[in-house]
Parts: sequence; C-alpha cells; structure tokens
Amino acid sequence: MTKDPFEEYIRHIEADKKEKSYAWQTAIGLQQVDGLKPSQYLISTAIKNIEGEISIDTAEQWISQYYEENPSLTSENRTEEADKVSVRIAKLLSEPAFSFNANQYLAIHTYLFKDIYSHAGQIRTYNITKKEWVLEGETVVYGMASELRNTLEYDLSQEKNFSYRGLSLEEIMMHLATFIARLWQIHVFEEGNTRTTAVFFIKYLKTLGFNATNAIFAENAWYFRNALVRANYNNLAKGIYETNEYLLLFLRNLLLGENNLLSNRQLHINSDQFLKKQDIEQNPDEKTRHSEKTQKHITALSQVLANRIFSRIDVVNTLHLSASASSELIKKMLEIKVIEKVAGQGKGKYRFR
Repeated sequence: MTKDPFEEYIRHIEADKKEKSYAWQTAIGLQQVDGLKPSQYLISTAIKNIEGEISIDTAEQWISQYYEENPSLTSENRTEEADKVSVRIAKLLSEPAFSFNANQYLAIHTYLFKDIYSHAGQIRTYNITKKEWVLEGETVVYGMASELRNTLEYDLSQEKNFSYRGLSLEEIMMHLATFIARLWQIHVFEEGNTRTTAVFFIKYLKTLGFNATNAIFAENAWYFRNALVRANYNNLAKGIYETNEYLLLFLRNLLLGENNLLSNRQLHINSDQFLKKQDIEQNPDEKTRHSEKTQKHITALSQVLANRIFSRIDVVNTLHLSASASSELIKKMLEIKVIEKVAGQGKGKYRFR
C-alpha cells in the first residue's frame, strides 16, 4: 500500500513544527467528510508553510493564484474546493481569535466557502435530507429551515451558560459529545456543515484548555461525521436509538490521548450483516480495511449524487476511480441495496434509494 507523502513528512519533522503541521493535517483530513482530496500543489505549499519558508497568508495567496492561473484545473472533482478550504481551515486553526456565538459560526462558513458556494455564510431556506450509508440509505432529521437561526442561537446560548465546574473528565466528555451532536444536527447550511462545525468546535475546545488540533481529526474525520449521524438517528420500530457512544470514543482519543478503536464498520446500523455481504475473500484485517474504504466511497457519492440519476462515468469523475473499480463499487452498492437501477434513462443508470 502506497504511503501518503504528507504523512511521511509529518512523521519526521521536528517537534517545534508539530503544532503547525497538525493544523494542516486536520485541515486536509476534514476534506474527507465530503469525499474530497487536496492536490499535490496544496501539499507542497503546506510543507513550505510548516518549514517556515512562507507565511499562512502567503500560502492562501498562492492557492488562490494557482487556480486563477490554471482555470482548466477547476472540474467536477472539486479539487479546487479541497485546496482552498484546506488552507483556510489551517489559517483559522492557527489564529487564537474566537467568539462563541452564531455570528462566528456563520462567519466561519463564509470564510471557508467564499467563491466556492454562492450560499457561503447564508442560512439554508429549504428542508433537507441526506441518504447515509451508515443508516442504510436513511437520513437524519435535520433542523427545520424556518427555525434554523433561532435553533442555532438557542443551542449556543445553552452551552455558553453551562458550567463545567465540579464535573469529572468523564462528565465533561459526555456533555461535549451532546453539545456537538446537537449543533451539527441543526445543519444550518446547504453544504459544508460538518467542516464548519468541526472548525468551530476545535476553536471552542481550545478556549476550554484542550488541544484539539492533532492527528485524530486528520485520520478519523469520516468516523467523526458518521458518529454525528448515529448520535442523531432514531428508528424505534427497528430498535435503533440515537447514541453518543461513538462520539465519546472519538473525543476521548482526541482530548485525553486514549487509543480506542475508531472503526466506521462498527457504526453501521447493521454492521454484522454488512460484513457478510462483502463479496471478497481476504484475511480479517484486509476485509475490514476494504469494507471501510467502500463505506467512505458510498458516503462521498451519496453527498454528491444523492438527488441525481448517475452512471459509471459519474462515479469515475467523483471518486477518481478506474472504470473497473467504479463498476465493482456500483455492483456492491446494488447488492446491499444502497442504489437501484433506473429504467428509461438509457443503459447503466442508477440512483440512491
């Protein structure tokens, strides 16, 4: 398996550069929640910043100029978005300034997605659903469009007035898990909610004395999002209840330095049955790795193609997979009934169920 050159670089840098490198790792890792991957140019720019050759402001300018000078690189694979949002997250995480209020939350979204989304910083005006792999195509019930601002301000005011005095670390972790789950569930924006929430949360944690900029977010961003999903989903008819247990494992690793297993497979509402459906004969470790990679691909696709009829070429362009790998992924999604074939639209057309 090919090693990520940026991860290899991080592993060998001096201790005094670690904090800056972790900010970049977190920024880059968070793109995974939307199935995005930054370019090699972004990686090389990040390394120059970590090494002290350029400032974070210069890094941001370089990325902006790179796409102005190379407009042909802007394509459906959203690499420009991944690059620009990565450098902006790294910049925000390097700055101590922070206000715990709704305006700050909206401002983070505005800054991250300016010139990317036309609705950057704007509260969504319609209700949404999102098909989740971890829920077998079901959706979390998100906040109502007509109440989003009020709900956001209420949740933040409740947290601002909450006192942590006298609580044990265990109680603090439980409260933080509940807070971030509720904040994310509002889903204030049309897109970019998880990345905005993560940045806001990390900066808030710093005001509480926690060092939340480390490799945990970078390596487990997709797990973080799936844990948020499970913290906000109920299906009492099937005996499924919202749970913060997965968020707690993530937070304990992030803030207390524990080493709990963070497995996306375990978050699936039918994890045992899902593994049985995998049409591969590999050793257990490799099977789990393959399963989690498939889960990541499905989540990325569902976020981009959830409301569209799509073909294999859309899978190729979205995930940068080969034609054969895309066909195999489509086959698996059909087997586990995440997608279905669409008749009357030509050969090889599909949609999410």
